[in-house]
Amino acid sequence: MKEFRTVVVGTGFIGPVHVEALRRAGVTVAGIVGSSPEKSTEASKALGLPATYPTLESVLNDPTIDAVHLATPNRLHFEQAAAVLRSGKHVVCEKPLAMTSRQSAELVEIAAASGRAAAVAYNIRFYPLCHEAAARVAGGSVGEFLHVSGSYVQDWLLCKTDFNWRVLAEDGGELRAVADIGTHWLDLIQFITGQRVVAVCADLRTVYPQRERPIGNVETFSGSGSSDIPRESVQVTTEDCGSVMLKFSGGANGCMWVSQTTAGRKNCLRFEIGGTEQCLAWNSQSPNELFIGQRDCANESLIRDPALLQPQSAALCNYPGGHNEGFPDTFKQLFRCFYGSIADQSFATDPPFPTFADGHHEVLLCEAILTSHRKRTWVDVAKDQGDHQ
Repeated sequence: MKEFRTVVVGTGFIGPVHVEALRRAGVTVAGIVGSSPEKSTEASKALGLPATYPTLESVLNDPTIDAVHLATPNRLHFEQAAAVLRSGKHVVCEKPLAMTSRQSAELVEIAAASGRAAAVAYNIRFYPLCHEAAARVAGGSVGEFLHVSGSYVQDWLLCKTDFNWRVLAEDGGELRAVADIGTHWLDLIQFITGQRVVAVCADLRTVYPQRERPIGNVETFSGSGSSDIPRESVQVTTEDCGSVMLKFSGGANGCMWVSQTTAGRKNCLRFEIGGTEQCLAWNSQSPNELFIGQRDCANESLIRDPALLQPQSAALCNYPGGHNEGFPDTFKQLFRCFYGSIADQSFATDPPFPTFADGHHEVLLCEAILTSHRKRTWVDVAKDQGDHQ
């Protein structure tokens, strides 16, 4: 693959994940940028990177940089992604793509006009067995897609003293659990089934309308719940958990449960897709196994082995059967697809990654879900940004 130079913006939990995966994908990481020049230098030292770029502006002014990865708070995505594309660089943006559908729609237009590759980091698609499930649905072995159920649950906000910028609407958006992890589930199911969600009916809940914020910085997933940390009470309006009923473009229906307050579940996505011929079920905490349910013969358990998979899913395996691949590998495979498509120019006509258009649809879904919850009724997902504000 052609040599690319990229910079990651964001030094929290997910930024260093991008750095590690980019290195494993064979992409040169030229630097990392924090929220201040001091944080940029500190993160560069910790990750063994040159402290070349104190700010995003310094990155955009460097003609040797091909792409920028944005792993920053949600409220910054629109402005930063637009700036990257207008500077003539490719971009990978963490989800959600923007705070509103007006912003995400504009980013779709900016990306199209730029002629650059623009991806949203829905990495869960890139577990090999998720691609295998998509290949089986597309190949017809599952039959007609009838229904789907599943969940994405975590426990990192179980306690009232658990706090992160994501709980604040002004930083993360009006939706939190749905936007943060629910959109991963929704993107994955739409990718596997090849159908869009067209209507939703939601019931959401804020378990803690007030949380105790530490006075000072506490890293995401640090497990810091010490009672001796000084705290202040903060009002919270974003949801901790909720259920969403779904209608799909082909007539199938489904239900998604999301929670960031489920004890013992650190990061667990599950789905069960029912078809007229087979059922497919998968769990991200056992990512190398796909359940294949059948009515008139024995059920099967497919263990990830590139020798047994469809070509498109085998291509996401770098190790033979019996050698497990997991969460960090999904980012590596996403980035291999992203930069490979830039190298062969296929991103312009047949992008193999979640695009800004996919990210825009997810924002429209979030807005429909929030409207449904507030109105206590079914809501159609808007086809363009003008239908929801």
